[in-house]
Amino acid sequence: MELIFHMAREAEWATAESTGNYQGADEDRVDGFIHFSTATQVRESAAKHRAGEAGLILIACDPNVLGAELKWEVARGGDLFPHLYGNIPMNAVVWARPLPLDADGQHVFPETL
Repeated sequence: MELIFHMAREAEWATAESTGNYQGADEDRVDGFIHFSTATQVRESAAKHRAGEAGLILIACDPNVLGAELKWEVARGGDLFPHLYGNIPMNAVVWARPLPLDADGQHVFPETL
């Protein structure tokens, strides 16, 4: 299984954990879908959209559980990115881990990515 990734703010993720459903960040709701990245895209996505932002949680999801609401669409650089036109149910979440910053303000990703 190849996982897809979303970067949530701690407060947004805490709400999701208490309700059992993640509705996305403000930016996602404006765009009409939850932004995901593949393992090869997520570092660039973090640098472009969350540069220097502390307090993030990296959410790894099983795309097979997300069903038909998950669409692969052309975005940055002509690459296909996963976009979820719905909420993330907790049963799609494989793991959620803090995404800390290093001394230079760069996000530190898990070594397994």
